[in-house]
Order: sequence, then structure tokens, then C-alpha cells
Amino acid sequence: MEDMELERESPIIQWQELLSNKNLRALKAELTEANEVDVAEFVQELDPERTVLVFRMLPKEVASEVFANLEPEDQQTIISSITDREITELVEDLYVDDAVDMLEELPASVVTRVLKNTTPNTRKVINQFLNYPESSVGSIMTAEVTDLKKSMTVAQAIARVRAASEDSESIYICYVTDNRRILEGVITLRELLVAKDDQLVEEVMSDDVIVAYTTEDQEEAVQRIMKYDFISLPVVDREGRLVGIVTVDDVMDVMEEEATEDIEKMAAILPSDKPYFQTGVFDTWKHRIPWLLLLMVSATFTGTILGIFEEALAANAALTLFIPMLMDTAGNSGSQSSVTVIRAMSIGDVEFRDLLRVVWKELRVAVLCAATLGLTVYAKVLWLDRKGAAVALVVALSIFVTIVIAKLVGCTLPMLAKKIGFDPAVMASPFITTVVDALSLLVYFQVATHLLHL
Repeated sequence: MEDMELERESPIIQWQELLSNKNLRALKAELTEANEVDVAEFVQELDPERTVLVFRMLPKEVASEVFANLEPEDQQTIISSITDREITELVEDLYVDDAVDMLEELPASVVTRVLKNTTPNTRKVINQFLNYPESSVGSIMTAEVTDLKKSMTVAQAIARVRAASEDSESIYICYVTDNRRILEGVITLRELLVAKDDQLVEEVMSDDVIVAYTTEDQEEAVQRIMKYDFISLPVVDREGRLVGIVTVDDVMDVMEEEATEDIEKMAAILPSDKPYFQTGVFDTWKHRIPWLLLLMVSATFTGTILGIFEEALAANAALTLFIPMLMDTAGNSGSQSSVTVIRAMSIGDVEFRDLLRVVWKELRVAVLCAATLGLTVYAKVLWLDRKGAAVALVVALSIFVTIVIAKLVGCTLPMLAKKIGFDPAVMASPFITTVVDALSLLVYFQVATHLLHL
């Protein structure tokens, strides 16, 4: 494993040595043949002056690919240091979705300069993308699409694909449109290659086309691509006109963003769109403190419950020993259910209409888990802790009931949240744990009061 890591890093080390020795001709030759992702990683490790130097020595076609893989800070450094003519060439060589991603991260003054130095057609397309709602399909699609006509022969279609290959992000799937760009069919490159040259595209294409709409949530497009194992998905407007495609690399970016956002929400952190080391201390504090304050205030309910049953605790101090175990077990049980259900909803396995099925399944799982833990804790309290059969029974019954409640709360709250328009991840671990903690204490003291006659 270590050898593989060294092999991956060795080119970057070699490039750094070439740059340090000012052997720029050899460095340019190496970078021209290298993978653009590795080159971008190399460029990002340089100081601003060397970043611009290395970027300028790259051939135009390589430079745009490398630029698309740089972090926003490095992109800004390059944009601020190159000429207006170089900006025009750079933006024109970028795919539209990459150009839009760049502009969304740059300061307004830099964006203005970039747009000022683009061609009118490119500026029009970029502005159209920038106007799509955030997290919509339109905001992540690319406009470079290979479109064909039904009246073309297969030979003409292949020639069209070949001519458009440099400007299209994906040529493996082609879409058939009419003169108004209304989407009429889809055909794969493989189907074109195996068909006869004189066949019409209309004879070979499929008119059963699955699409996404520009204003749809991007997660809908992701789920559709995953469901049908597509490598691209056509995007149409409300009139059915083809305006772009969503490709697999777009899907991977969305999945990473959504997973990061869900993880942050489940950890009680407001989502941030910046990498960890590029988020300042003050910004990190702003993202964390609201939930911490809310959860701290909500946790006062558990203190209130303890105050209500203060006399019961005083009458049997042994009950206090098992409160942490009870609350932790209940919280963990609720978190298991909530995380499982949230994940299932995020990939489309579970919908709100499945609520009763989910509850029925989680109820059966809860009973099995509760029985196992209840018997285990009964034996522990009775034989290891030596607190007597009555206390052992109270703890075991409380564990049983709270686990059942926790798992039902954990599976239903995220689904109800999504139904009323909230993000299910908000209902994950921290929030559900707080709710379940309070419920577990109420159950514990009610059981203790009745069985121990406190």
C-alpha cells in the first residue's frame, strides 16, 4: 500500500525538483503528458507566483482541463494574474458547467472581469446557468450536447458526432431533436456504429427517453441516473426542449456535496461549502454554535424531569447509577433507526407512503433488540451490580420500553420531516437523541415509581 502511495506522489516530487532547478522545458513536457488532476494537485502546492508561471507554460487544451480541477482560491490567483485575452481563451475552452462552478465561487469583482472578457454567446449561456435555482438540475448540467436529426442517415450521424467530439463533454449518448430542439429520441454511439450506414437515425433511435427538468432538485436527477445506470441524462425545459445533459461526473460531485451536507447536519453543524482548512475559525464557530445552543436548551428538559423525580431518586439512590446507561442506549437505538431511514430516503429506497411498512419493520427489530438488551442488563444489575431483583427488573423493563420508543421515534421523525418540507438529516442523531433522552427518563421513573412504590 505504501509503495502505491509513493508511486502516486513521485511524479509531483519530480515536477517540484524540475521547477526548483528551473528546468522548465522538461517540466512542460512532463506536465503536457500527465493527468490533469495530478497537474492540478501539483499547481495547488505552489506559491501564487509559481502557480501562474506553471499555468502559463501549459498548452491551451491542457490548461483549461487543469484549471477546472483547481480550488477556487487558485483559480482566482490565475484569473487575477493573466491578461484579458488569456481569460477569453480560458473561459471559451472550459465546459459551461465548469465555468459556472468557477464563477459561483469567485468574488463579484473577478466575476465581472471574467464575464466582460467572454464572447456574447458564452456570456449568455453562463448567465442562463447562473440564474437557475441553487441545487437545481439546471445549475449542474452542461450545455455541450451532441444532437442529431431523425432524417439523418447513420453515416451522417457518425460524421456529426465526430465533428462535435471536441466540443461535447459526452458523445457516448446522442439525443435526437427537431428544428425547435424538442427532444424526440435517444441513441447510443454503439447503436450507431453497428447500424448500417444508409439506415435513418429514426429507425435506430429509441423514443422512450427519460429526462430531467431544469428546475428539478439535483438529487432527483442523481437518483434517476443511479436507478437506470445511465452515463448521462438529458435535461429539458418545460416545453420539452433539450437544453443540456447531466453526466456521471456531475452526479459524483452532487453525491459528495449532499453526503457532506447530511453528515454535517447529523452532527449538528450548519452546512458549509468550503473545505475544512479553508474555513476560518470564526466561520466554523458560526456553523457550530447555533445547534449547540439549541441542543443545550432542549437538554434542560432532562434536568427538569430529574427535578420532578428528585424525591424518588432520594428514596432509592441506586436508580441514579443507571441513568447514563439508559439514556445512551436509548439515544444510540434512535440514531441507528434514523440514520438507516435517512440513508434509504436519500437513495430513493423509501418514500413517505412506506411509513407503515417502515414502522412495522422497525417495531419488530426494536422488540428483538430490546429483549436482548433487557435480559442482558437484568443479569448485569442483579449479579454484577448486586442491586436486587426489584431494581434489576426496573432497569430491564425501562431499557425494553425506551428502545422500542427510540426506534419508532428514530424512523418516523425523518420521514415526517421530509413530508412537511424539512431536511430529514436535521432530525438525525443530535435532535432525536435529545427527544429520546427525555422520553427515556420519563419511562424510567414511571416504571420505578410503580414497581418500587416510591
